[in-house]
Amino acid sequence: MSAPRIDVLFDGFGISTDTARIALCEVVLIEGAGTNGELVRILVDPAHVGRRPFLADALASRGLTPQDIDMVVLTHGHWDHAQNIDVFAHAPLYLHPDERRYCGRPHPNDWATPAWTGDILERMEIHEIAEGDELIPGVGVVDLPGHSAGSIGITVQDEQGLSLISGDALHSAGIALTRQPPLVFWNVGQAEASIDRALKMADVIYPGHDRPFRLTADREIEYLRPFSLTITGTLPDRPGLRFDDSPRPSWVMPGLEDQPKRGLAI
Repeated sequence: MSAPRIDVLFDGFGISTDTARIALCEVVLIEGAGTNGELVRILVDPAHVGRRPFLADALASRGLTPQDIDMVVLTHGHWDHAQNIDVFAHAPLYLHPDERRYCGRPHPNDWATPAWTGDILERMEIHEIAEGDELIPGVGVVDLPGHSAGSIGITVQDEQGLSLISGDALHSAGIALTRQPPLVFWNVGQAEASIDRALKMADVIYPGHDRPFRLTADREIEYLRPFSLTITGTLPDRPGLRFDDSPRPSWVMPGLEDQPKRGLAI
């Protein structure tokens, strides 16, 4: 079998509103050969329940069902990336041990990791993975902490070079230019270092809430997929509806300094 192949089931979007976060993460399918040459399908970040019926449709359009997924990987345990893990209860779940430990005792100010997160994770057959591990030949793991305690990236050696599925360690292509993490639930310094590391190592990045991209020699963003999104239930000229594309300020969770007191080192 040839090199592992990345198939984007859903692009991520950074769209939000003034009353709620829509939180549509990127969902990626990796297909490659296992150690014995068998076809292995790896689903990275199965998203939240709002995408559940669409996820089933995306798999069906490829002639697949949830049962055809052999492994599920979480770049981190936030609700918008993890809620659909039960759809794939037959498959082992892979995540970083620090993320698993944190999800069992999330900070009370961490709205992205509700208190029930650890309970849901522990219903699965969990395999802990970290820097240097290999899921299948050509598909590896790198530590990218900061956004969360145990954020990881998945590396894929393919025809594009080294592709990196970054999760929210690198939310969007714009972060490649600002180097500023928009949301930090664990450690600001680590989050900034993980952004720099992701950009240095990867030829192509599949970010948590944007489309795949690369940086040109002139440090410009080159998207590899067109933007496509249909908003239903309203019209652009509806009274009271407005659009705001001004940059959102970075948000750092209050209470980061409490983590060592809770037995969770930063």
